[in-house]
Amino acid sequence: MIATPPVPALLPTYAPYPFPLARGEGDRVFDVQGQAWWDFYGGHCVCATGHSHPKVVRAIADQAASLLFYSAAAALPVRDQAAASITAFSNMDSVFFCNSGAEANENALKLTLLLTGRKRLAAFEGGWHGRTLLALSVTDDPKITEPFADQLTPCLRLPFGDLDALAAADFSDVAGVILEPIQSMAGIKTASRDWFRALRAKCDATGALLIFDEIQTGMGRLGTPFAAQFYGVRPDITTSAKGLASGVPMGALLMTAAVASRLKGGDLGSTFGGGPLACAALLATVDVISHEGLMPNAMAAAVRLRLELKGSVVTEVMGEGLLLGLRSAHSAALKKHLLAKHILLGGSGDPTVLRLMPPLNVSAEALTALISAVHAFQPESK
Repeated sequence: MIATPPVPALLPTYAPYPFPLARGEGDRVFDVQGQAWWDFYGGHCVCATGHSHPKVVRAIADQAASLLFYSAAAALPVRDQAAASITAFSNMDSVFFCNSGAEANENALKLTLLLTGRKRLAAFEGGWHGRTLLALSVTDDPKITEPFADQLTPCLRLPFGDLDALAAADFSDVAGVILEPIQSMAGIKTASRDWFRALRAKCDATGALLIFDEIQTGMGRLGTPFAAQFYGVRPDITTSAKGLASGVPMGALLMTAAVASRLKGGDLGSTFGGGPLACAALLATVDVISHEGLMPNAMAAAVRLRLELKGSVVTEVMGEGLLLGLRSAHSAALKKHLLAKHILLGGSGDPTVLRLMPPLNVSAEALTALISAVHAFQPESK
């Protein structure tokens, strides 16, 4: 008998930082030794209102003390309030609450198949939408999709932002078209407003439903509530998660009345979706973003970074608001340098691009620390 090798109690997934974290406050996190780190990664674009914002913490504590959980078997005032808040904030008409971005995308794609009766999806090169089966079908990441190739739904894949390719594409048998308004994992890739308008028109003309995967671009990150407002195009369905409840796990499927009116009871369901704790956190999150200047701060921070990183090893700042990519021929060494300066940020599928996804209330002090550290970086000569 071959001995089974020992395994850790916690299954490894991502390579963690070389230090454990103990707490967070605003735009900083603190390790178990008490050292502070400027957080330009935001727990992977999650901590929209900063770490442990007092209003969010208070809302969670108050809700936990009164009713920690009940499923959709019971009507809950806090759930109704959360639905009214997020639909108004997103300029959509109805919401289904779930638990994660992948679950939101899975349900959105499922609805397009259900409502159109078609069998094919459409997505874009570089898109990344999750690890569930329909989400994998539209994700452009062979290392995670190829093991499940036989189980995936057929997908038409187009170049992102290409007007000519879009015009030539055949959507006649496409149920739903999904895209990230800014492709994050691909290296902060953007498209023009003309392309977004053409995509909306193409879907209208062919009967395909348009899904905006706003799991990273939403909740004020681009300086508007969602990217749909930034680009001036209203999708049929918007998916949200990550910053939706400031770190409490939550996903949402936001839809127009034209979509919601065609659904019947039982078409969607989730035990934990719309739980009172997550709904209380969502209400506090929307309140903080809306009333504490976080969206203007995101835009101002982006302007400052573009201006003050000129002349550094960063040759281009890409993206919008506080979903930004720093392009550098020395990105790996730059990331290591910034970590040594106690600055956290993320990589991407493009080895020349580092990603910034900090809390929307990132401080001027944090920006100064990042800008100074980038300018202090000296690439090693060959």
